[in-house]
Amino acid sequence: MIDRKETKQRMSRAVIHNNTVYLCGQVAKDSSEDITRQTITMLEKVDTLLSDVGSSREKLLSATIYVKSMNDFQAMNAVWDAWVPEGHAPARACVEASMAREELLVEISVIAAL
Repeated sequence: MIDRKETKQRMSRAVIHNNTVYLCGQVAKDSSEDITRQTITMLEKVDTLLSDVGSSREKLLSATIYVKSMNDFQAMNAVWDAWVPEGHAPARACVEASMAREELLVEISVIAAL
């Protein structure tokens, strides 16, 4: 069975299948902020979505992080490292990418276990 949450024409905010949750790309709550604040609020959204479906950051399996500029890599990682619980780091990729909106500096896509 596939369970889709908050489905719209282009995407669902979360999809659950075989006790695995797939989150759509998450961005900052306020894209006018710097990379640190954008990363913090982006990860807060991930926490909320995971909690809403019965998962948590301790159950992360994979994360793909997109940064607008690798110049922000260190600052983004400082927030990431503080957010990921010790011993629960997921498989992860981080790439430099063009963003959907000019002011966005970071986006994340997450897969987690239920």
